[in-house]
Amino acid sequence: MEYGDFYRSFDPRPFYEKNGWLIGDGKLGGKAKGLAFAHAVLNSKGLLDDVALPAYSFCVTTSVFEEFMEINGLWERLLGLTDQRDIPELYRICLESELPKWLDTYLEKILDAITDPISVRSSSILEDDVNLSFAGKYATRFIDNQGSRARRMEKLKNAIKTIYASTYNPAAREYKRKHGIKWGGERMGVLIQPLVGKTYNDHFFYPELAGAAFSKVFRRPSPKIKKEDGVIRLCFGLGTRTVDRSFARTFYLTNPLLRPEGNKPEEIVSHSQERFDYVDLKEGVFTTSYLGDSVLDVIRCHKTAQAFIQWYDGSMFHWLLADTSDMYAPRAVFTFAELPKRCPNLFTRIRNLLALFETELQLPVDMEFTYEAEQDKFTLVQLRPLSVYTDLGRVEIPNDLPAEKVILKGDRMVANGKLENVKHIVYVDPELYGKTADFHEVARAVGELNDRLDGERYLLVGPGRWGSTNPILGVPVRYSELSNSGCLVEIGIPSKGMSPELSYGTHFFLDLDGDNILYLPVFDGMKNNIYNREWFEKTPWEKTLHPAVRHYVGTFEVLLDGDTESGVIVDRG
Repeated sequence: MEYGDFYRSFDPRPFYEKNGWLIGDGKLGGKAKGLAFAHAVLNSKGLLDDVALPAYSFCVTTSVFEEFMEINGLWERLLGLTDQRDIPELYRICLESELPKWLDTYLEKILDAITDPISVRSSSILEDDVNLSFAGKYATRFIDNQGSRARRMEKLKNAIKTIYASTYNPAAREYKRKHGIKWGGERMGVLIQPLVGKTYNDHFFYPELAGAAFSKVFRRPSPKIKKEDGVIRLCFGLGTRTVDRSFARTFYLTNPLLRPEGNKPEEIVSHSQERFDYVDLKEGVFTTSYLGDSVLDVIRCHKTAQAFIQWYDGSMFHWLLADTSDMYAPRAVFTFAELPKRCPNLFTRIRNLLALFETELQLPVDMEFTYEAEQDKFTLVQLRPLSVYTDLGRVEIPNDLPAEKVILKGDRMVANGKLENVKHIVYVDPELYGKTADFHEVARAVGELNDRLDGERYLLVGPGRWGSTNPILGVPVRYSELSNSGCLVEIGIPSKGMSPELSYGTHFFLDLDGDNILYLPVFDGMKNNIYNREWFEKTPWEKTLHPAVRHYVGTFEVLLDGDTESGVIVDRG
């Protein structure tokens, strides 16, 4: 049996038919398949009392999408909307189009069944595949599901149409182009579920904790961590922060006390979550709260808050119930310092589930979950095959490299890899980035070069986190603006508060794995790290659409040795 054939052969349809959740006669898509497979495994092992699943999972099959496209003439109307600037028009056309009339009967049934906020998720036939994940390429929508029946129906319909529109957004199109998937080869299904969580203070709706867990660690922060150890990314509130390049806590399952960012208080706080996401039932929107503004409410509502919140006073951490009157400017942050000790069942359960699903799936896996600590309630919301990073074997780094030829060097999150005869470096100058608030213009200039260098495996170098949702933390490029790169370098600049995200598991890192893009974080000023500013200032470069973006042409080499956690980029010209 070929790699992945066992999972490919699994038929999810009986699970949805038996529960009366199947809508349409088309295919079900990746997310729907993963959840059905998880149910089959948990049921066969007698684990459904220990591991909950969403109470409802209505599956709108791909035949509904095809009918939507046909009756509104969208195959032709959407064909030319390929540019990032076309996104508003793409979504406008889809939102103004009509869903099949017969679908109303099923949507009414959904609104009868689900009274909590609703999660409307993409479930395309290409998504969560054995080889390509399409992670983060399509839309997910949370709706408050409040107010009149007509309002609830309108929001549900708009959410479905938004998912359909996202089938053709530029990131998804570029991902398909890069992997040889032609226009029209995609079909979109939709998964409609109650959003897992609770209501707090009458209008805050969210799960206490949410996370993503992975049975393999393909990018390790330390030789202490093995590929088979497994890893979790965890946050407070809705799980959006575990998959975006936002702050979340990383736990390596065989060494949960290890912090890839370091153990100094200032290092921990610079990588700690301080904002959490929720659905506001009064305003009817998905939104964000700053912990410092709501810490007293969080303490009152969450009896286990001491397990994940601490006070930071500028020099050290204090326990949540400590007297803050003598602290200098106390700052509440989610450190999750006590979580392994106070919630051991969570970690044991995740280790066991990852091992079980990997055995049953016959593939590495990742899963998304929520957790209510006081009730020890674990809910699995997604299961899928984990994109596999191709390890090319040990790479030897010569000891006699001339110092002036070493452009960059790092010693964390290094996986084995090598690129030779690279002709281009695209570089964002940390001194110019952020001097004016034109962050997105910088990203567009990078994207223009990415398009121009199609077919090249160039090096992309810049401060902080590539693809960050917060431009203060790094250049907010989209997938389609870095898709042709061969190696990404993130430079940590402590004086600017910019630091790489040293954790595996975001959609960003899953894309790197799927596209075989190398990654090297470099920390300016730290031992065993080199950021050769002199080379970048003295080497001639070509101007681009933005003064902060430089284009260097030469001959460069990337050498990454995952065994010694060392990586260098060398000027071979």
